[in-house]
Amino acid sequence: MSLEKTSFLPSLDEANQLTEIDTFSVEVGSTDADFIETDLIEIDLIEKSIVETDKQNNNVIFEAKDLCWQVDSYQILKNLNFEIKKNQFIGLIGPNGAGKSSLLRCLYGKHKLSSGLLNFKNKKINQYSRRELAQKIAVVVQEPPTHFDMNVFEVVSMGLIPHRSLFSLTSDNDKKLIVDAISSVELSEKENAAFNTLSGGEKQRVMVARAIVQQPQILLLDEPTNHLDIQHQIEVLRLAKNMSITVVLSIHDLNMAANFCDQLILLDQGKIVSSGTSEEVLTSDNLKEIFHINAKIDANPFHNNPRITFNFNSDKNKNEKEA
Repeated sequence: MSLEKTSFLPSLDEANQLTEIDTFSVEVGSTDADFIETDLIEIDLIEKSIVETDKQNNNVIFEAKDLCWQVDSYQILKNLNFEIKKNQFIGLIGPNGAGKSSLLRCLYGKHKLSSGLLNFKNKKINQYSRRELAQKIAVVVQEPPTHFDMNVFEVVSMGLIPHRSLFSLTSDNDKKLIVDAISSVELSEKENAAFNTLSGGEKQRVMVARAIVQQPQILLLDEPTNHLDIQHQIEVLRLAKNMSITVVLSIHDLNMAANFCDQLILLDQGKIVSSGTSEEVLTSDNLKEIFHINAKIDANPFHNNPRITFNFNSDKNKNEKEA
């Protein structure tokens, strides 16, 4: 509910005070029993509206108003406005350099805003400590780290850190959580392997397992399908989807985005060009305008989501871009 729609409402404390006021009754019949308690009716409606507003506010995980981020004098994110709600699966799409990764870094507090507002669960994100954010938000970055001198089990166990004191011991339940997470990304046979000996795709899956162990309320993924073969691209996205939490990911594969994401945010040159369902965002006009390609869009025969078939006549696409 927008502020404009709720600005006339009293606070919940004011509504509670009103309930203590004697009601004003209007006589409509010949007996004292025939009364309409108009004030109580109005107060009840006001309280219901306040409760509904509170529910809607609690449902909003991220809220951005005129969000800007820049490096020196170069503005990278420009006046972004959006809401991300509880348990939504949101895809950030756009060409290279559009600002997708930069926006993700703002969402987990790595980048400090140049101006504008970013609320996380109805509180400014810069009012949270790093530990508080880590207890709620798990992040899988685009390029897996290469400096871990640990085995797979040890790397995945790092997901426990935000919820443990420095010298706490790993319990049997913790160990089961770690083993199950490793199994969920199909790396059980590599549990004792050195992290630095893994392929890029295997490292990415280990980082997803670490995020699962973290048991977050929100999962942020920066191009999670990078380095993965097609089977594991699908498996990682399905795994994230089945966690039934709020997920925000940047992704280049538009067909994957169309099939897994509830909502898409299309970025270009640091601005939001379009947002909504895949049907609303993945239009021929948007693909031609933003990605400079010709494509046919029809229904995926398996899921009925949009399916994009690209015209690989690069000369034609290039000529249309230059025209």
